[in-house]
Amino acid sequence: MKFPTLDWSKIKTFSLSERPNKVSLEDFATPHAAGASFAEFVEHLPRFLGAKDLLHVVDAIANAVRGGKTVLLMMGAHSIKCGLNPILVDAMRSGIVSAVAFNGAAAIHDFETAFQGETSEDVQRGLDDGTFGMADETGRLMNAAYARGVEAGLGAGEALGVMMGEFPQRRFSILRTGAELGIPVTVHMAIGTDIIHQHPTADGAVLGAATYRDFQKFAGVVSTLEGGVVLNVGSAVIMPEVFLKALTVARNLGSPIREFTTATFDMIRQYRPSENVMRRPTHLGGKGYYIVGHHEINIPLLFAAVKERLGK
Repeated sequence: MKFPTLDWSKIKTFSLSERPNKVSLEDFATPHAAGASFAEFVEHLPRFLGAKDLLHVVDAIANAVRGGKTVLLMMGAHSIKCGLNPILVDAMRSGIVSAVAFNGAAAIHDFETAFQGETSEDVQRGLDDGTFGMADETGRLMNAAYARGVEAGLGAGEALGVMMGEFPQRRFSILRTGAELGIPVTVHMAIGTDIIHQHPTADGAVLGAATYRDFQKFAGVVSTLEGGVVLNVGSAVIMPEVFLKALTVARNLGSPIREFTTATFDMIRQYRPSENVMRRPTHLGGKGYYIVGHHEINIPLLFAAVKERLGK
């Protein structure tokens, strides 16, 4: 075979000034000046990639709060183990977060934090000697709260929040703050995933009834999301799956949920948050974001920036 020799002298070019560009100096960062305010720091972030997405989420939350729309925080346990409860409780008390949804592990760590000011055992050590998750008070008290709650017609989260009213460190509890302020905090368990399910007092019927009531309550929260925001912080499986089903129920019953913002904050990109929080729910007209990074940095940054926006 013979191949042609191309005449490079005939290649067509055009002026650089005519080319559309994706990067411009007007979007570059501004160096921080010693003594400058946090609001100035936020304004001086570059308008690219994760920083740009973060600022979009900040604006969406601030706009939702100003407009009286729902800001739903879904979360896993790692957020609590990173020391973020004071930030999240403050967001509830400040009127930023209007509803919270936990997986079962998050409820356990919130409970233990309020009960004794400490949580998170050495899993490997406990697994090796058969003591992992066998601390008596956590299982006994939480299972008792669920049982009393079911008898009183309460869901799992409200039952725990009511029971924790006298805990020494209750001011750091998301569950207790929800009970005090009338903010729904729901707990979504999968049987066998949490240490309290292996406690002798565990009752599958009680656990199922308590968490199912919270699923129904959660669907009611989701039905109000038009114009609002959903934040998924560190839940890779349970909350993305529960959210998708609750959204289906809400739309099936006629709630017009189309224009809303979703954002997942996690340390890596994962399938279910990408599909079930960021992409699928916003298909009809919303906007989804996925911001990768450490919770202990991004979540304080997020809520501080929102407070600055609202302060203006």
